[in-house]
Amino acid sequence: MASVDIVIPVYNEEHVLARSVETLRAFLRDSLPHAWRIVIADNASTDGTLAVAQGLVEQYPAEVAVVHLPQKGRGRALRVAWLGSDAEVLTYMDVDLSTDLSALPPLVDGIAVEGYDVAIGSRLARGAHTTRSPRRDLISRAYNLLIKAIHFTRFSDAQCGFKAISRQAARELVPLIKNEEWFFDTELLILAEKGGYRIKEVPVRWVEDPDTRVKIASTVAEDIRGLLRLRFSRLPKRPRQPQ
Repeated sequence: MASVDIVIPVYNEEHVLARSVETLRAFLRDSLPHAWRIVIADNASTDGTLAVAQGLVEQYPAEVAVVHLPQKGRGRALRVAWLGSDAEVLTYMDVDLSTDLSALPPLVDGIAVEGYDVAIGSRLARGAHTTRSPRRDLISRAYNLLIKAIHFTRFSDAQCGFKAISRQAARELVPLIKNEEWFFDTELLILAEKGGYRIKEVPVRWVEDPDTRVKIASTVAEDIRGLLRLRFSRLPKRPRQPQ
């Protein structure tokens, strides 16, 4: 049995955080046969999100923890939560639970049982099912094709907010990532694949959140800048493991 941290990055999510954590707790207690902890990573919320998170910690001290960052950025939140954890498997998911939780056990087992370095939920892999607007679907497919065209990668879905990584791989890869926001995911996967790390894809059921905070135009611009930066950078190989 492995130890697992499930990180939920949040920014101004007081309206949904408690409900999502309760839903996740119930699922984990029934369906994840590992030692688990939920870590709420609050990055500079200006509403009552931090107070809600602290209340959940008081209510479930053995199951919920919180870290607070003074600056925004999903990548920044994941960097702090993952590198500050001693769990053997580090995961994260979006607070809206858009990805069906049934994909979490195979995601974790990809690391804990099968020995992969990274496991990702994919909305574009065979067997996945998504419910979202045609515009968002087109943007997602085009972005992932752009990644393949520029970097010749094999993974199918860079930006699904549902990922897991081994503690060792996190400690080797995360310090190399320069982006602190939405491109963090893509940079992680490109570095992992080019560095020789093993990546498992888990097809997921995913439903678009109509209250999403993602700003499409600025995120696309950030992603393109990141892809070009990595294209003309020397990507490191995985360090040799001790015999």
